[in-house]
Amino acid sequence: MTRFIALFALASTVLLAACNTVAGAGQDISKGGHAITNSAEQHSD
Repeated sequence: MTRFIALFALASTVLLAACNTVAGAGQDISKGGHAITNSAEQHSD
């Protein structure tokens, strides 16, 4: 039972860390897209 709890805790930690990493990458990609859009709008005038 103790091994199960330890394994569950470890798996939960890994999943939460991966989730934060993916969310951060998504935010960075979104910011890059906004920068490209803003640049295109400025040069189209």
